[in-house]
Parts: sequence; structure tokens; C-alpha cells
Amino acid sequence: MSTQVPPRAEHDKLANAIRSLAMDAVEKAKSGHPGMPMGTADIATVLFSRFMKFDAANPTWPDRDRFVLSAGHGSMLVYALLYLTGAPDMTLDELKNFRQLGSKTPGHPENFITRGVETTTGPLGQGIATAVGMALAEKMLAAEFGKKAVDHYTYVIASDGDLMEGVSQEAIAMAGHWKLNKLIVLFDDNDISIDGPLSLADSVDQVKRFQAAGWRAERVDGHDPEAIAAAIARAQKSGKPSLIACKTIIGYGAPKKAGTSKAHGEPLGADELKAAKEKLGIAPEPFAVSPDVLDAWRKIGARGAAARKTWESLFGTLPPKKQAEFNRRLAHERPAKLAKALAAHRKALIASPQNIATRKSSELAIEAIVPAMPEFLAGSADLTGSNNTKAKSAVAFSAKNPKGRYIHYGIREHGMAAAMNGIALHGGFAPNGATFLVFTDYCRPAMRLSALMGTPVVYVMTHDSIGLGEDGPTHQPVEHVASLRAMPNMRVFRPCDAVEVAECWELALNRIDGPTVLALTRQNLPQLRTEAKAIRSAAGAYELLKAEGRAQVTLFASGSEVEIAAGARKLLADKGVAARVVSVPSLDLFLEQPADLRDAVIGSAPVKVAIEAGVRMGWDAVIGSDGLFVGMTGFGASAPYKDLYRHFGITAEATAEAVLKRLG
Repeated sequence: MSTQVPPRAEHDKLANAIRSLAMDAVEKAKSGHPGMPMGTADIATVLFSRFMKFDAANPTWPDRDRFVLSAGHGSMLVYALLYLTGAPDMTLDELKNFRQLGSKTPGHPENFITRGVETTTGPLGQGIATAVGMALAEKMLAAEFGKKAVDHYTYVIASDGDLMEGVSQEAIAMAGHWKLNKLIVLFDDNDISIDGPLSLADSVDQVKRFQAAGWRAERVDGHDPEAIAAAIARAQKSGKPSLIACKTIIGYGAPKKAGTSKAHGEPLGADELKAAKEKLGIAPEPFAVSPDVLDAWRKIGARGAAARKTWESLFGTLPPKKQAEFNRRLAHERPAKLAKALAAHRKALIASPQNIATRKSSELAIEAIVPAMPEFLAGSADLTGSNNTKAKSAVAFSAKNPKGRYIHYGIREHGMAAAMNGIALHGGFAPNGATFLVFTDYCRPAMRLSALMGTPVVYVMTHDSIGLGEDGPTHQPVEHVASLRAMPNMRVFRPCDAVEVAECWELALNRIDGPTVLALTRQNLPQLRTEAKAIRSAAGAYELLKAEGRAQVTLFASGSEVEIAAGARKLLADKGVAARVVSVPSLDLFLEQPADLRDAVIGSAPVKVAIEAGVRMGWDAVIGSDGLFVGMTGFGASAPYKDLYRHFGITAEATAEAVLKRLG
């Protein structure tokens, strides 16, 4: 996207427009981070004026370069760029409403609020890790559809804070191993954090660190536009991902606060703002951008229209079926064959019941899904044999085989989760990744962003309770299901058998407005479902077994404990007590249903019991505060799983005894 090199004076005018708008917006809001946009304005100006392939009027066209502001606290940088280049939704009034309720300029960039923002950033490290997923998706999609359809870069501006966060190490290790050469990170190397000089807490040589991870890395003066441009040009020719450490001055231009932590997270103040504008030669009026500078920026924003039209012409030469497939996948539309394949799979399960672990049931479902869904992209954080996510036909992705559709993420749960966000945001694939449920603790920041952004990611989390047995309490997730249910927009499924697993996979893959967790067992379970015409899990809960007569008890359970509920029902029947069993594959989904449906499923039986090998939290919405709960009140222990269920009183016998005691 290179263009004619502007004279230094012209560059400075363009960069100072960014600085001016950032200073003014933060000052008006009395809140924000002016120093980072002021320090990186030269980097951003070079990138957008000479290299970025984008069309400001059409910020979502498929083959645009992706720009990720990993240092999301410097959000005014991206808002200023959107306004200056002419993004339709970013007006001057929006800049004046920076950090105010209802604006398109929130404190940190949110992709679901502001068009032109590729991903939500703010929690440090998430942006660079998400960008790895974007670059991965570009590499895989280009291998499949060719460069006529896919040929773009992913650029990141990252801060010291991004690189101090542990997830950045996971991310750069993956990117280096996969040789994601179209990923270029511009490091705002300013040696300042909130506490003061970076030397208070850090002495890592980031260039050597990235080189050790398989990156090309170099240092440049972050205020020398020609040095920055030359470094980007070198990076574009590399066969490795690239780090360009740009030595900058935070709060560049502020006479007293530049180069100090005072420029980081607070307004400059009226006097310093005035002095900074005088020093930089900027008009004193708030939010003033001279017509010639705005016109120059608008031309930069409009220039990409030609690149977009060229891409449209090239894309139009592809066979119509290939075009249609590409468009379907970018739109997250699921193939018609998927529903048919899973319906046939469920029918086969009814004909030949499977008494197996739900992680194994998931593997059977995946075998049915893969031939029907070419965008299905599975992976695991070094637990492939335990998570059962690799189809027999799946080939591993590698730098040498970008057409592979199984990702070995290594022991990098957090990096995996963040990369899957990037894959989903880029488009073209339906990512799912796996580890043990207890290790959602390592994934959680990225999982939370999945829920916040509404990315269609599936988290396959196996070994879902004390049922994993001998590995003991460090590996036994007792609170994790409840905590994930508490996360807004996170859908949690804990299926009880092979039929429910197939249903939950279908519901997860057809959900394109948010992420899903599939919590699956290590231990074998009986197949309780004897029919599968309707996808009963879609309501979140349903009556699995009716009472023999007027129900005195309703037994609610999820996952492996539905078997226990069925056993308790039989024991109670032997004592003359009529009980019904409600399977609850998704408590959170059930609680979203209309009140009349919930009431019908909950029923009117006077005794309500919830059975789950986890903590009680969340179940009172179904059983009431006076309902009985059979489950965990603390951490687990190391023993064979059947011994653990007996030890903690999570058995059919203990359930029946508690019910009989309540009935008195």
C-alpha cells in the first residue's frame, strides 16, 4: 500500500493531528491516557499513510489489513485515526464524547461498539494474542482459497505492558513456531509504566526475547518516519513474524510531562496542554484540525477504495462455487449438510446406544461434523488424547502445512483461547479448542472477551468434575461450571450422554453471537436418551423421566449426575415416592427461557433436588433457597472416582435418603 513519501513537515502535520485530538479528548473527558497516542502518532502515521491496506468507507471488506491496538488504553489513537481517515461512524462529536455514556469512543476500544475496531482490547496482552489468531486465520484461508481471495497483513501496536503480561509469551511462541510472517508488531518502546520507569519492574531485552521465539526483530527510532517505514518494508519481506521495537517518548511534545508516568493515565492539564500545542505548532482551539491536514488524511482513507475494487475484481475471477463458499464462511453461515449429518448421527445413537464418557461422545460427534463442515477448526492445549478433539481424518496445521485443520496449541491455554478469538473475528473458520475444565482458570481473560465481544468460539472442556478421580483436587473443577455460568453471554453445556452431546455440539456451532463451553466427563456414562427426533437440549432443561403418578419430587441434574438422578428415582419408587427427572444440560440457557416454559419444566412437586458434582451456586433459581442440593461444598480429593462419589455423598442412595428425610 506504499505511496509517495511525504516531506517531514507534512508527516509532522499528520501526526500532530492525532496528538491534538488525543490531548483534547482526554482533557474534555477529564479521564484517559494521552501519552500513548502522543508517543505513537509517528508510528501510526507511517503505517496508515504508507502501508495499511484499508478503505475507510468500507471498514469490514474481507481482504483489508487488520490493525490491532493492543495497548487499548491509548484508544484515542484509533479513534483519531478513524475520524481523520473518514470512517463513516466516527464524527468529531464522537471524539468530544470520549468515555461518555452511549458514545462510540469508550475508554478502551470495543469492536461491538465502534466500526473499524477489529477487536476489543484493554486487558493488556489480549490484543497481541488475538492478533496471532487473525494472522493464523489469514495464513490458513490463503492456503485454501488462494491469494486472489486472501492476501493481507495483521499489524499490532503493543506496549511494554502488553509484553510483560504472560499471555504475550504464549502468543509469540505460537506465532514464531507457525512462521506467521504476515504478522508485524510495532512495539511502543517508551520505558514507562503507571508506576514510573520500566526499570522498576522489568529489564527484559524484548528484541532478544522475540528472536528467541522465532521472530525477526529490530530496533528503530519511533519518531523517525523514514526509519519506521524502512523497518516495516523489511518486515513485509521476512519469512518470520516481525517485531519492530520503536523507541518513543510517551507524551511526546508535552514540555514537562513527556517521558514520565504523568503522561500515561491522566489528562495533561490546561497549562501543559497549551504548552504542548505551542511546542508542536498546533492550533490552540480544542479539536481543531486544519482543512489541509484533514483533507490529506481523508485522501489516505479513501485511497484504499482502489485496492478494495482490485480485490473485488480478482475475487470475481474465482469459480462461483468457491466465491459462494468463501462468502458463506465469512458470514458465519453454517452449511446445510451440518444439520443432516448430526441428525443422522443422533439416529445412529438411538439404534446403537453408547455407554461411554461424554468426551468420547464428543469425539463421535466431531467425526460426524468434520465431513459436513469444512470450516470446523479443532485444537487442544497439549491434551489431544485426553480431550478427544481430533477427527481421524484431521491433519495437523503447521508452518509447512497451512491446510491442516487441527491445531496443536501446546501447553498454552490462555494463548489458545485468545488466538481462537482472533480466528473467529477474522472469519472463515469455526474454532474450537480444548483442555481440562479446571484450566479454564488459565483461559478466563480471553474467555471473558469472547463473551463480551460475542465471538463464536467453542471451548471443549473435559474432565469436568471430581469424576476425573486420581489426579486429585488440583485438577477437579468444583466451582468452575458455576463461575462460567455467571459470566454474561457465556453458554455452558454439561450434557449427560451421547445424544445430548450431539445436540449440544449442534447448538454450539449454530450459535454465532457468543461462545460456548462444553463440559465433558472422563468417566463412562450410560445413554439415557431413547429418542432424538427433537433437539431437547435447546431449552436448556427438559423432563427426561416422568414420575409414576403425581410427582412428589423433581430431581434436577446435569452431566454425569443425571444417571444418579435416574437411580434415585428408582429407589424412591421402591419406597412409594413418585419422582421425575429433569435433565439440565444448560442451566444458564434454561434460565433465559420464557417464564411459562420454565414453570412447566420445573413443575409443582413440593420437593425439589439439584444434583451436580460441583458447588450449589446458581441452582437456587430452580430449586429455591429451601431446595435440596446434592453436590460439593469444598474441594475434591485423590482417589478412584467411584470412591469419591461415595465419599462426598453424591450417589443415588444419598439422594433418596435426603428426599425421604425431607418428606418425613
